[in-house]
Amino acid sequence: MTDMPAPEALNTPDTITLLLETDSLDQFLRALAEKALRLAPEADGCGITLERQGRPVTVSSAGDSATKLDEAQYGQDDGPCLQAMRTGLEVSVPDTLREERWGDYPSYAAACGARSSLSLPIAPRSHTAGALNLYAPRPGAFDDMDLTPLRLLAAEATGAIALAQRIADGAEFAADLEAALRSRTVIDQAIGVIVGQQRCTPEKAFEVLRTASQHRNVKLRDLCVELITNIVGAPPTESRIQPRA
Repeated sequence: MTDMPAPEALNTPDTITLLLETDSLDQFLRALAEKALRLAPEADGCGITLERQGRPVTVSSAGDSATKLDEAQYGQDDGPCLQAMRTGLEVSVPDTLREERWGDYPSYAAACGARSSLSLPIAPRSHTAGALNLYAPRPGAFDDMDLTPLRLLAAEATGAIALAQRIADGAEFAADLEAALRSRTVIDQAIGVIVGQQRCTPEKAFEVLRTASQHRNVKLRDLCVELITNIVGAPPTESRIQPRA
C-alpha cells in the first residue's frame, strides 16, 4: 500500500494569498523565505536570489547564514544557487567538505558552518529567474526530506513573483506617465505665456522655449517652471492622474 503524504506536505502555503496579504514585493519575498525555512526544519538560513539588471541579488533572506553564502557565490560568479538559477534545475550539496564543484566556495561555506545546501529554481528561463537557497549546519540535512512542499512552494513562487513584478512594473509605468503629464501641463502653460507675449503660434512658442532650454543647458520643464514663476509669482499648477471612481 502506498504511503500517504504527510499532512504538512499537502498544506503548502498559497503564495498568491501571501502576496495579496503583504504590502510590497520585498515583504512578500521575506515572508516567502520564512515559509521555506519552516518547511525545512534543519535549515538555519534561506535566501532568495533574483536576477536584476543582469546581476544576481539576494533580494530577501531569513535566518543568519544565507546572505553571506549567497554573496560569496556572486563574488566568484559561480555556485549552487547561480547554477540553479541559470539552468532551472535543483542543485543539492550533501556535504560541503566533500564538494569539488565551484572552486573555493564549498570550503568557505564549510568554514561558515554550512555543511549542506539545497537550491530550487524560481521562474526559470524568464526575466525574473532566480533561486530559493536553503543552508543547513548538518551534512545530508536535505537527503531524507520529503522535498514536495518546498518544490511546490518554489513552483508557486514563480507565478507569484511574476505577478508581483507585473504589478511593480505597472506602478512604475503609472508614475512615469503621471510625471510626463505633469511636465506636459507645465510646458503647455509656458507656451500659452509666450503666445500671449509674442502674438505667435503655439508651434513658434515651443520652438522659442526649446531653443532657450538648449542655450542655457536647462531642462525644458525646469525652464518653463522658472518662466511661469517669474511672471505670476508662484509655481505653475500641475494636473495629476485622478483615480477612477
